[in-house]
Amino acid sequence: MQNKTFKRSVITLALLASAGGGYVAARHGVGEVHAASPVAAVATAAPATTMALPDFESIVDRYGPAVVNVSVEGTVEQGGGVMSPFGPLDPRDPMSQFFKRFGPQFQVPQGERVVRGQGSGFIIDADGVILTNAHVVDGADTVTVKLTDKREFTAEVVGVDKLSDVAVLRIDAKDLPTVPLGDPSNTNEGEWVLAIGSPFGFENSVTAGIVSAKSRSLPNEGYVPFIQTDVAINPGNSGGPLLNLKGEVVGINSQIYSRSGGYQGISFAIPIDVAVQVKDQLLADGHVTRGRIGVGIQDMNQSLAESFGLKSANGALVTQVEPDGPGEKAGLKAGDVILGFNGEPVVSSGELPPRVAVMKPGTDTSIEIWRDGKARTLDLTVGKLDAKDEVASVDDDKLDQARLGVAVRPLTEQEREQAKVDGGLVVGQVAGAAAKAGIQPGDVVLSVNGNPVDSIAALRAQVAKSGKHMALLIQRNDARIFVPIELG
Repeated sequence: MQNKTFKRSVITLALLASAGGGYVAARHGVGEVHAASPVAAVATAAPATTMALPDFESIVDRYGPAVVNVSVEGTVEQGGGVMSPFGPLDPRDPMSQFFKRFGPQFQVPQGERVVRGQGSGFIIDADGVILTNAHVVDGADTVTVKLTDKREFTAEVVGVDKLSDVAVLRIDAKDLPTVPLGDPSNTNEGEWVLAIGSPFGFENSVTAGIVSAKSRSLPNEGYVPFIQTDVAINPGNSGGPLLNLKGEVVGINSQIYSRSGGYQGISFAIPIDVAVQVKDQLLADGHVTRGRIGVGIQDMNQSLAESFGLKSANGALVTQVEPDGPGEKAGLKAGDVILGFNGEPVVSSGELPPRVAVMKPGTDTSIEIWRDGKARTLDLTVGKLDAKDEVASVDDDKLDQARLGVAVRPLTEQEREQAKVDGGLVVGQVAGAAAKAGIQPGDVVLSVNGNPVDSIAALRAQVAKSGKHMALLIQRNDARIFVPIELG
C-alpha cells in the first residue's frame, strides 16, 4: 500500500544531509616561447590518461525491460471521527487543538477506505517469476504488474517473508525478458552500481552510484546484511534491482536513511543471495525456515574488550541466553564473547544473525567463544526460528562511591518474578563512573565481567579486583545489555 510502502522505504533518523559534486580534472602541458632565445622551446605534452566511464546505457538497454512496475490496491478500516486537513485530531498535538478551535475540520464516516501504492520488481524467470519487497505488496488485495512494453498482468503473490522483506510474485506469461543474478560477495566498496525502478511513480527511472559499504546491520533488521550505496533511491524504487557493471543483479533496493522522506545519499539493498534463498523456500514450501541459537548479543568495543581480557574488539558479546534453548544446551553463558561460528570468524555482532538464520534447523556446528580469559570451542545444534521469536525503596548503602558510583540493594521476591531473574541488584542512586557510563536508577545489575552477582558483597568483591575497566550486565525493562565502565 502507498502508506506502508513509504513508511517501510524510509527510516527517519536525525542525520545531517550531505551533498557531493563530481568533477573532472584535466592536466594540460603548456609550452613557453622566449623572444630572447633564437630557438623556440618546444613543449612536450605528457600522454593523456583516459579513463572510460561506465557503460550504463548498454546495461539499461539490455536488462531494463526485465524491470517492472508493481501497483497495489487494498482496503483498510476507517474508524471515523473528526479530522483536520492533515489527519485525525489528536488531543496531544497542539496543531490538532488549533484546528479543533478554529477549523477547518470535517467528519469522516466509518467503513472501508481504498488505498493504493506503487513499487518496483524484476523478472528472474521467463515464465513469470518476479522478485520484489514484501512491504510493497503487504496487505494488498490486488497486485498489478506493468512491463516496459505497456502490457499489464494481475499478479499472484506466491509468498511473502517480512523478516527479509522479500516477496515472490508470478504472472501468467511466457518468454519474458529476465535479468541475470550475480554474487554479492564479489561486489566491493567503491564499485559502480545502478538501480532501475519507479521512484514516485516515474516508471523505469535509472540512477547510479557506488557501493558505500557491505554487511550493514539496521535496527530491527537482524536477518539481512545490507549493501549500502549512494545510489539515488526514493519511495517507489522499493523492490527494484541493484545491478553491477556486468548487468547482474546484486541486490534488491529496499530502504533509505532520510530526514525528509526522500533520498539523502544513504540507500540499502538486500543482497541477492539472501533473496534467492528466501525465494527458493517460498516457491517450494510457501514459507521460510530459519535457524536460531537462542541468545541475545551486542557489539564489542575497546572498553569491553579490555574488561574481558581480549586484545581486539572483535566478536559478539552474549547478553542473555534463552532457558533450554540451543545456546544454553551448548553451554553458552551471558558474558561469553562469540569469536567464530561454523568455522568462520565473527568480527561484529551484526554478522552473526544472518549467518545463523541461513542454516537449516538441526544442523550440528561449532561455536568459538572467549570465556574466563581463554578461547574454547563448543558444539551446538542449530534450532528453528519460530514466528514468536521475531529475532521500590532505595537504601543508603553506597557501594564504593568514588570507584563505581552506585547504591544498590537485592531485589525483592516480587521484583525478581516481575523481572524474570533469579538474582541481581537493583540500582537506587548513580554517580561518578557509573553515571558517566549511562547506568540509571532502576537498572538491575546481573553480572560483572561475566560473573553473576546477587549480593552487595559479591559486587564489592568484583569491583575490588577489577582493573581500569569493568563490564556490567544490566537489565533495563525487558532488555539486557553490557555497559563498559571506566573506573575511577
